[in-house]
Amino acid sequence: MSDTLKNLELRQQELKIQANRERKEFGEHFETWEKPLSWADKGVDTFHFLKNNPILWTSAFAALVHFKPKLASKVLAVGWGAMKLLKSAQRLI
Repeated sequence: MSDTLKNLELRQQELKIQANRERKEFGEHFETWEKPLSWADKGVDTFHFLKNNPILWTSAFAALVHFKPKLASKVLAVGWGAMKLLKSAQRLI
């Protein structure tokens, strides 16, 4: 092997060791955030699941209307207001 190729392989090994060390340091720094971020990730996954399966939340709301109509009207009012707020916030952004 030529000297240039040997030097490149040594440099590659050094960079791999450095990247591994930096990856470990970075992981240690964010270790305290792991649990809260996992809960946030679960919440986002739940939101996307409900968004992609509207029959579930529609059925749940229909059951709520049937058994607790006063509560359902309050939920509907709050939900409608939240949707209007989100739409106006999206227009601003």
